[in-house]
Amino acid sequence: MIRSRAIRVACLLLPALLGACRSKPPEPKVDNLISDLQSADPAVSGKASLELIRVGEPAVPSLVEMLESDDARLRTLATNTLWGMGSKGRAAVPALAGTLNDREPSLRVAAAMALENMGPDAAPAVPALIRALKDRDGKVRQWSAKALGKIGPAAEKAVPALAQAAKSEGIRVAAEEAIRQIRGVESPTELAPSPSPLSE
Repeated sequence: MIRSRAIRVACLLLPALLGACRSKPPEPKVDNLISDLQSADPAVSGKASLELIRVGEPAVPSLVEMLESDDARLRTLATNTLWGMGSKGRAAVPALAGTLNDREPSLRVAAAMALENMGPDAAPAVPALIRALKDRDGKVRQWSAKALGKIGPAAEKAVPALAQAAKSEGIRVAAEEAIRQIRGVESPTELAPSPSPLSE
């Protein structure tokens, strides 16, 4: 009788005890981390950025807000943190596509790098990345080509623009590699166009 009662109590308590063992520590509040990210102290800001990257998607809306700030330093912090998130930051793709028009060249580069790190999830930014292939800054052009390559087949409509960009020595390698990635081509020779029947 006592034994059966003990077994029943154990059966009732076991799920609760297992749940307590499996429970995660509470997540830090995104608002507090965003506040720390904006700190002038690089150590505090850097730690917050790493924690926000770990938090992932729940932090994206607040980082998008920062991208709209008048302060270039805050826009840079948000962009760099989104870069670190990779595909977890995909909800920020439209905002990052807009950042490709930022007046600060370093921010345009950072936005292209963040989109490149998101891979196929950055597909909605293809039109903005195509425009960025004509940016006056060479690094923006280069990273935009890399981002289009990482997007892959979904960036097929960028191929003509990449082929045009490849005529410029500074971006040629990145643009050709992007075309290979988009088309799933292994070797550079496979990129060569088929001879026209008219040329025979």
